[in-house]
Amino acid sequence: MPIYRGPDERILETEKALSAEKILSRWGLAKDTVAARIDGSLQDLSALPGTDSLVEPVLSGSQEGTDIIRHSASHLMAQAVQRLYPGTRFGIGPSIQDGFYYDMEVAGQISDEDLASIEDEMRRISDEAIPVERAPLPRAEAERLFMERDAIYKLELISEIPDEVISAYRQGDFVDLCRGPHVTSTSAVRHFKLLSVAGAYWRGGEKNIMLTRIYGTAFATAEALDEYVTRIEEAKRRDHRKIGRELDLFSIQTEGPGFPFFHPKGMVVINKLVEFWRSEHVRRGYSEIRTPLILDQELWVRSGHWDHYRENMYFTEIDERPFAVKPMNCPGGILFYKTRIRSYRDLPMRVAELGTVHRHERSGVLHGLMRVRSFTQDDAHLYVTPEQIKQEIIGIIDLVSFIYRDVFGFPYRVELSTRPEKAMGDPAMWEKAEMALQEALEEAGVEFRVNPGDGAFYGPKIDFHLEDCIGRTWQCGTIQLDFQMPEKFDMTYIGPDGGQHRPVMLHRTVFGSLERFLGILIEHYAGAFPFWLAPVQVKIIPVKEEHADYAAEVERKLRALGYRAEKDARDEKLGKKIRDAQMEKVPFMIVLGGREAEGGTLSVRERTGGDIGAMSFDDFAQILVGQHDPTFGTCAHQGAYAKIP
Repeated sequence: MPIYRGPDERILETEKALSAEKILSRWGLAKDTVAARIDGSLQDLSALPGTDSLVEPVLSGSQEGTDIIRHSASHLMAQAVQRLYPGTRFGIGPSIQDGFYYDMEVAGQISDEDLASIEDEMRRISDEAIPVERAPLPRAEAERLFMERDAIYKLELISEIPDEVISAYRQGDFVDLCRGPHVTSTSAVRHFKLLSVAGAYWRGGEKNIMLTRIYGTAFATAEALDEYVTRIEEAKRRDHRKIGRELDLFSIQTEGPGFPFFHPKGMVVINKLVEFWRSEHVRRGYSEIRTPLILDQELWVRSGHWDHYRENMYFTEIDERPFAVKPMNCPGGILFYKTRIRSYRDLPMRVAELGTVHRHERSGVLHGLMRVRSFTQDDAHLYVTPEQIKQEIIGIIDLVSFIYRDVFGFPYRVELSTRPEKAMGDPAMWEKAEMALQEALEEAGVEFRVNPGDGAFYGPKIDFHLEDCIGRTWQCGTIQLDFQMPEKFDMTYIGPDGGQHRPVMLHRTVFGSLERFLGILIEHYAGAFPFWLAPVQVKIIPVKEEHADYAAEVERKLRALGYRAEKDARDEKLGKKIRDAQMEKVPFMIVLGGREAEGGTLSVRERTGGDIGAMSFDDFAQILVGQHDPTFGTCAHQGAYAKIP
């Protein structure tokens, strides 16, 4: 007699085997379920658990349930495309963060304008309530089925599956190669939206055929979908590429794909970030170095990058010797450490570097400032004794928290990433490193989750994911604990006993890269930077040409005080000048007409507060002094400086 266990110590004894769906129904737990967890494994509701199995519901609104709905939505979309574009060959269609996609070789062409008709067909298929059934097939039968359908991409995948029984799913006339699980009927997928069409090389290989990729998303409820679509529309409004063009911050040229050009106004923001970064690092006991852009290939062989990262590197030859353009700053920092004998009294050494690195990213993943081929890491390498590890990690956590939360107002979450499959070094050393990071997080009182297998090839890491004002998360800061590099490069220090000891190396970034962090800030603020970062802080607008001399005098006095002031001397109407300053998102505008010129006053408008009235220059200067700037030590701990407009 089968016996099933459920949540809250529920027990069910039956005379015959039941499906997971029926078991959950007996317990009153079937409502809003899309799948079951059987002995810890996600399975279809139609699955038959073994006796004494633990059977738990997977709710539609949970993360796992949402992923299953999205995966099923990708099949729903593929079936709609199959109906509308007969002869289409399908690649893969997984769920991803925030949605799903399907890669396909379309019989015809699909553009963004065609997505509405595909959505309509998806709704028709959903209304048909077609059963979604798992259909395991013997290998020969699966090969025959997909050969008859000219499904060349599915056949390629089957050839790499070692199993003799191939997992597939059927919904009406659509059959897909898939491990599942899936919803039980197309009617369970009702709240979806197709988002965009893109190109994608088959299996990510640039030498393979370019397929059509359709992105979409799906949710358990209409409310959740509407909220997401609203967020997507807001994200489009804040797109850093669009705002970067409008505010003249940066550009990407066809002559340098993935290599950004920063314009004068963009450099203002970059330089202010660097100024703040430097002042805070000096305050916390860091020294700054700069290491070469190109170094001998042998260095990268010794560091392990040659074996683990070669496909992402650029190479050149100098004096008939092979060299590599650095993809990371670490080996250069190690060479600096080894320029002299170090003592335990020198440690901890906190060494920072704003190092420009180059990495070969595929053209299909390049995206404005968010994914580039050349960027500047705000790197630091800390060389410590084993006894100093925990305290130094806690110090880095404090730095990250100060910059993210106190200066920019970003909430963030933390992940501990452990040993990856292609790891370098002794597993016992990895375990020791992972434990050190975990203990530091716990002692610092930081909540975190473990991200198994996502560490760097040379060590585990702590990743910081900040959240912007519309709820998106970005992985920027990281702390990596490294026992491997000191071994590979024979790094030593003289201990109190007079003997040689091995230091431990901590790799860390806060911004991650200046380019990407700027892109995040552009989108976070929608281009309306806080006063201390604004490329132009004060726009001075003379009403008529006869007021231009007074405008020039005000501009000169503001610049003498260190503010970024700019007069608009164009021969344009006053209304247009004011509108243009608003579009440029300048924090303050000063309008100067005859009354102001005669009385030596300023008519001041604030970006969010509007007209704040007439005042003297000295009174306005006092308002500017009150604007927070974390690059000035006097206000470095007064709270959040970067309010959302």
